[in-house]
Amino acid sequence: MSTDGKPNPATAAGDGAKGKKRKHYLPHNRPVKKKGSYPLRPGVQGFFITCDGGRERQASGEAINVIDSFFEELLYGNGTTSKPVEAVSKPTNKKIKFSYSESESSSDEDDDGEDENGENESEAHTGEQVDPGNSREQCSGAGEPPSKKQCLEDCSSKCSLKDNKEEKSIDKLIEDEIKELGDKNKRRFVTLDSGCNGVIFIQMRKQDRDPGPRDIVQHIMQSAASTRKHMSRFILRVLPIEVACYASEEEISRAIKPLVTKYFPLETDHPQKFAVLYDARANSGIDRMKIINSVAKSVPGPHKVDLNNPDKSIVVQIVKTICLIGVVEKYKELAKYNLRQLTSPGS
Repeated sequence: MSTDGKPNPATAAGDGAKGKKRKHYLPHNRPVKKKGSYPLRPGVQGFFITCDGGRERQASGEAINVIDSFFEELLYGNGTTSKPVEAVSKPTNKKIKFSYSESESSSDEDDDGEDENGENESEAHTGEQVDPGNSREQCSGAGEPPSKKQCLEDCSSKCSLKDNKEEKSIDKLIEDEIKELGDKNKRRFVTLDSGCNGVIFIQMRKQDRDPGPRDIVQHIMQSAASTRKHMSRFILRVLPIEVACYASEEEISRAIKPLVTKYFPLETDHPQKFAVLYDARANSGIDRMKIINSVAKSVPGPHKVDLNNPDKSIVVQIVKTICLIGVVEKYKELAKYNLRQLTSPGS
């Protein structure tokens, strides 16, 4: 039994343990830095990708690799350059002899030595004596003159200086490339945090004369449909995004105007049929039909709506408070741009 006026040791130990835990988990009035990618924001373009839930990190790495490889194919070609027939028919390993090389000088000295031995033998047969001093002078005369040796030394020193300069320049190029890869602001493809489970967004920093997201995704889907080659484990659907704005009717109708003038011109001899593909995530406060009607009304008169067989489809993806807009072709023919379904053997 505990006496009056004395603290209970069990309760004191419990209070101490609680105090330690509280001190351990308190932030001590310091700002907590959030680690991760930047959040999705208006004014970006790139790729809207759906993936398996909980695999967003692995899917983003796969998506960047796939997109980068097809981007390089579009920009630089397939990379398979056929060699000319003449170059292939020629032998690859050829013995090259350089002027005033050591091997040539040694062979010349050996030949001179053989000639001198033959002369000595002939003179010995004739009974004449040979002065050893004359033979040494002949051997020294068979070598290279001092002017040529000096030229060779100068050339070798210049070549070594050039090699050092090339090595330094290559090292500098490698260092610059590593710095560019380490700097997120100079990367072409960057992952942005969508804030939704099973959704990732890859931002593309498009430069002049670079293919856009629509061209890259179209190339990916066409090659996947033709080759049936498995490309990734976690990626499901890849959609190109060319406009990003806030999810409101006024902002969407204003931001979609450049896309309408680009893909649905007012004066055209070939009017196109289109459809609006709407989907929303983590946002239930927006009226679906209002957004669809505002997008459809922004397309001028010669073009008509056709939900069964459209020529082009306008993609509208709403993620929280951000609206992502893009234009795709052959949406149903290419399995709704589902990469896994296109590359599956049963499809």
